[in-house]
Amino acid sequence: MDDPLLWGLFALGLVGSIGNLTGFLVTLTTGRRYWPPGERDWRYYLHWTLSNLLNVAFVGLAYLDWNTLGLPRPVSLYAGLALFVPFYLAALAAGFDLGSEETMGLSGDLRTGGWYRLSRNPQYVCYLVATVGFVLLVNSALVTVLATIFASWWLLLPFVEEPWLREQYGEAYERYAARVPRFVGTGTVRALVEADHDAR
Repeated sequence: MDDPLLWGLFALGLVGSIGNLTGFLVTLTTGRRYWPPGERDWRYYLHWTLSNLLNVAFVGLAYLDWNTLGLPRPVSLYAGLALFVPFYLAALAAGFDLGSEETMGLSGDLRTGGWYRLSRNPQYVCYLVATVGFVLLVNSALVTVLATIFASWWLLLPFVEEPWLREQYGEAYERYAARVPRFVGTGTVRALVEADHDAR
């Protein structure tokens, strides 16, 4: 555990994860908006720079700190794969459905179909589950610390974004929010049942 690269990556991950978390909390608790930026300004570039620092840290620590958490193998390995792979792919699909500009926090169209008929935040729901899967898969103590901060992003971001979405889309967003749950709920089940019925 005296590896300077290991601790350097962990420090990099802390900067990325806590940096963006701080920006989200500033948006949530003050009138100053860090996220979503709406345009390609300093907030956009700072957010994505910090996000990529965290991604680099995750990849490096997954390799250097593999299997240090002490979860029983192979159960955590298989459970991790079962959660990480499908939910990560689903998050990517939901992001594709929304569009790259909107996914990156830029102004665009209000998306209410596809994945977004099931949840107002399908990417965040899927990324949250995928993050748990990644922790189980990698079984790393340091990854677990960063992933805990990372998971808080997915829980906070809908609350951070909603005032901006209401400002951007007005009554259309209000109607959408009234019928589709923020994360998952009875509206999700209803949309899935209706989709299954329509497919018959």
